[in-house]
Amino acid sequence: MKKLTGLLAVLAAAFCASAMAQEFTSVEAIEQDGTYVDAFNIQGEYLWPAKNRAFQVIARGADKFDVVGYQDGLPGNGWDRGKARFFASAELKDGKLVLAPQRMHIPRKGEDADLIFNDEQKATPMSAEIKDGKYILNFGGEIELQKVDRESETLGMKAPEGAIVLFDGKDCGWFDGKFNLSDAQENAFWSEARFKPFERGKSYTLHIEFMLSFMPNATGQARSNSGVYIQEEYECQVLDSFGLEGENNECGGFYQQLKPEVNMCFPPLTWQTYDFEVTPAKYENGEKVANAKIVVKHNGVKIHDAELEHETPGGKNEKSEATETTGRGLYLQGHGNKVQYRNVWIKYND
Repeated sequence: MKKLTGLLAVLAAAFCASAMAQEFTSVEAIEQDGTYVDAFNIQGEYLWPAKNRAFQVIARGADKFDVVGYQDGLPGNGWDRGKARFFASAELKDGKLVLAPQRMHIPRKGEDADLIFNDEQKATPMSAEIKDGKYILNFGGEIELQKVDRESETLGMKAPEGAIVLFDGKDCGWFDGKFNLSDAQENAFWSEARFKPFERGKSYTLHIEFMLSFMPNATGQARSNSGVYIQEEYECQVLDSFGLEGENNECGGFYQQLKPEVNMCFPPLTWQTYDFEVTPAKYENGEKVANAKIVVKHNGVKIHDAELEHETPGGKNEKSEATETTGRGLYLQGHGNKVQYRNVWIKYND
């Protein structure tokens, strides 16, 4: 029994160690740790202007990376779901990022086709490095790339006249429940937070800015997870989904209902924006007569223009809203990660 207990303790410790992935909330914290400086600096978005191609490099822990290549530019800036993508795994070796091509995804009418590379193609020499201060891709010759840091066109947008400022970094009067300002960036707070109810039935514009933590060893839903619950009912996911497919459980998706038209998630530790146009569901005599409608821009690019048929998991029940006399507000989900929020405001449209 002692041997079994000891083995279970070792396994439990190993599981906990893997589950407790390092979480960085600032560049300074990464530099102080030192372990992930290279991974953080390599991760990001790159352009190959001569061929109108683009790449996203995603840190996956240790010296491992994923690489996604896009036809006609970056997501939301040339590339859309109807265009081809290239996928590779990569590893940092002796200062070079050595790529192993895996597959091409080629959308076709009525079907999506993956072209899996054979062993010879996977062994094609392909690497990247910083040379003389320039980003160089070695692929049948040296190709100069440009690293880009995109910024949302609505970043820092001030609340217009007549808007209600839910949080401006100072006034916390609209908070209804717990929130945490400690150790956050200036004028920001950590999730979670609940805001007082809005006026019942009124459509409105909602602006939110958020920053994801850098968690290179985490995967899936453990990678800087939070969520924006519109009307406290419909969750628009907040997650480090940089470089992923863009599903309904990834950043910009509404759980089990809607996936974003394009994955507009920027790399972690970049301030990002959500801009919502919300038309609440309509009720008559205790019954819903019209679904909620939502238009969402993520980092300035429209990713949704749709109806929400019902609440998402974890949200307040839609049916109970039919008999309520007051409106519902906004809930920012606490999911154990330090996602930061700032510059939160709404403006009624009528």
